[in-house]
Amino acid sequence: MKKSILSLCCVAALATSSFASTDMMKQLEALKAQIAALEAQINSQSVKLEESLKQQEKKIVKVEKTVDKTNKTLNEVKAHDAGDNIKWDVDFRTQVDSISYKLGDGTKLKNEAVMSNRLWLNMKFQADENSSFFGTLSYNKLYGDNLADDGTNNFSGFDWVTNESATNDNSIKVKEAFWLYANDTFLGTNVPWTASVGRRPSTDGLGINFREGQERKSALSHTVNVEFDGASFKYDLDKVTGIDGMWMKFCFGRGLTNARLRFDNTGNPDFTKDGSKAENIDMAGLIFVPYDDGQYSVHTNYAKAWNLIGIDALNPAAGFKEFGDLQLATIMFKTWGVGNGISDFLDDTSLFVSAAMSKTDPNNTMLGSSKSETGHSLLIGANMPCPISEDARVGIEWNKGSKYWRSMTYGEDTMVGSKISARGTAWEVYRHQQLTEALSFTLRYTYIDYDYTGSNGFFGDFGAPQKIGANDVAEAQNITANIRYRF
Repeated sequence: MKKSILSLCCVAALATSSFASTDMMKQLEALKAQIAALEAQINSQSVKLEESLKQQEKKIVKVEKTVDKTNKTLNEVKAHDAGDNIKWDVDFRTQVDSISYKLGDGTKLKNEAVMSNRLWLNMKFQADENSSFFGTLSYNKLYGDNLADDGTNNFSGFDWVTNESATNDNSIKVKEAFWLYANDTFLGTNVPWTASVGRRPSTDGLGINFREGQERKSALSHTVNVEFDGASFKYDLDKVTGIDGMWMKFCFGRGLTNARLRFDNTGNPDFTKDGSKAENIDMAGLIFVPYDDGQYSVHTNYAKAWNLIGIDALNPAAGFKEFGDLQLATIMFKTWGVGNGISDFLDDTSLFVSAAMSKTDPNNTMLGSSKSETGHSLLIGANMPCPISEDARVGIEWNKGSKYWRSMTYGEDTMVGSKISARGTAWEVYRHQQLTEALSFTLRYTYIDYDYTGSNGFFGDFGAPQKIGANDVAEAQNITANIRYRF
């Protein structure tokens, strides 16, 4: 009985096993079919991916060729621009001036709001490592037209249509235009030097540049602040002398040319000398800096001008005539930072003291005198951070000139005339506020108390110094406010 049961169990187990094996085989076959289908799908996707990659590679090759072609074109453009492109920057100022004068008899003359726009378009071009070109185109004009400026009945040049109607005026003002050559050696010596010829950067020099809120130009402004055409040669001597910052510059210029113009209706050959006029006005000078360590410096200037002109009091209708020569000399002591580490305020404060002298050499008379007359002037100034604003600077200046003081500062940018030329005492305070990276605001007050007449005049009898009379200007004031865009 037991054997029969055992046999039945074995038969059942074998039958179950047989059925399980058959089911497993079916599952394996199904799994193989799925794997085969998956492999087929993967192979199909691989083929598609390979074809896509080949297409992408073709596109990349095409793009690379396009990029190479574009880079070649850009390089050609850059090479072209490097040879032809002039770099420009803009300096545009909108200003309002309130001016007032007090005469010797107490009469007051004034204009509460003289409005003006000034535009400087500055250009620079460097053709090679040694030579560069610099220029400035200038526009400086009162708002609107001025009835006092038109003595004719032709209003085609009226300001309301200046740029909309055709006229016979071809003029454009060129403030500066000169080339500059620079080299690190001079005639085999270790002396860096420069040479420059053209219309000179001879206004806003050291001294006046602080109140103008800009970098200094060439000359020392205590004696020379006037536009002229000429040449300069500068030599850096610090390497050969061992003295910090030593350099010197020779300057030559012409302020008036005695030449007839073409078609001048006199019958004389074009551009020959006109014997009825004054001789050429020429000027030569030397700027010498014996020491400049970046904080403390000394600056000197000597200049001589020949054949200067003025108005003859006996015949004023004849216009300008020649009166004589003039010598000018200046010495300035300047410090950029007071002391060393005393305070942040003093570290960022500039002080300067300038003494100047003028000496006439008349042909017959000059400045109303037949003798050589000497004039003196003292200029003191400070420029410092504004105590109440991090983005502002303030300054104060004082100057005093003697009876026969005569400077060549006709280009000083003040509505009441050059304060530095004053035969008397002048005060000035100003504040520069930076508003944005490009915009700044300036507020300035100028006061001049004249002791003698003729300040900022020419060199004839009308420039002769006299005690202030009833009809002469005794005092002048100028309040200036402007917004300036520089970029």
